[in-house]
Amino acid sequence: MVDIPKESAETRRHPRIAVVWSVLSAEIERFAAGTGATMRILDVGGGSGGFAVPLAELGHDVTVVEPSANALASLRQRAADAGVTDRVEAVQADADELLDVADPGSADLVLCHSVLEMVDYPDTALDMLAKVCAPGGAVSILVANRIAAVLGKALSGQFGTALDLLVHVDGVNEGRDTIKRRFETATLTALVGGSGLVTEQVHGVGVVSDLVPSPAAQAETGTGEALREFELATASRVPFRDMATHIHLLARRPMR
Repeated sequence: MVDIPKESAETRRHPRIAVVWSVLSAEIERFAAGTGATMRILDVGGGSGGFAVPLAELGHDVTVVEPSANALASLRQRAADAGVTDRVEAVQADADELLDVADPGSADLVLCHSVLEMVDYPDTALDMLAKVCAPGGAVSILVANRIAAVLGKALSGQFGTALDLLVHVDGVNEGRDTIKRRFETATLTALVGGSGLVTEQVHGVGVVSDLVPSPAAQAETGTGEALREFELATASRVPFRDMATHIHLLARRPMR
């Protein structure tokens, strides 16, 4: 049995990412039940290792592909602090260079979190994710939700910006946004299907967690655990799922 460090376990329980960890944990258990082996994980755009290091602490081998040298330096330090440098590999590359740094079919689990919003051609990126994923393996995708952005701006009284996000095909506010696009559940699943991957699960991440007081206030009032449970309970339920800040999708590469 793997000894899970207390800090990492608490991190995975954080209300804002508990849903993602719940899905990943189930996938890890499914893989272990079928093979009894640890996973080969590829984290595309994995930054400083927010997911990679906890996964390595669970005993898995994780390769992080990230364009930022500063983020990779932080990743290496975080891995060293956690004692998992032997299970974390840092590779500096852009998402569109993925096939230059990873072999086809080499990953049992591919993470692509907050990346598709930034790349020029998300369909091309998804094609590469599908190719590096092993047959039967899974791809975890996290993207910004267009509907949530519209509602968020409207609820804050920024109706002009809300209308811009609503009518723009990619759900962006021209000249002011730092990302290139936002997604809706239907557009994301269609894009994923075009790559040959099969969508298995769709969850909302951040149904209300970005609308409530800060984590510090939650801890003081004891509402943090209740918020986590609420997020888990509503993540797959329509319409709550489709109003969340982010959309999380788990897709699988067919065996043939």
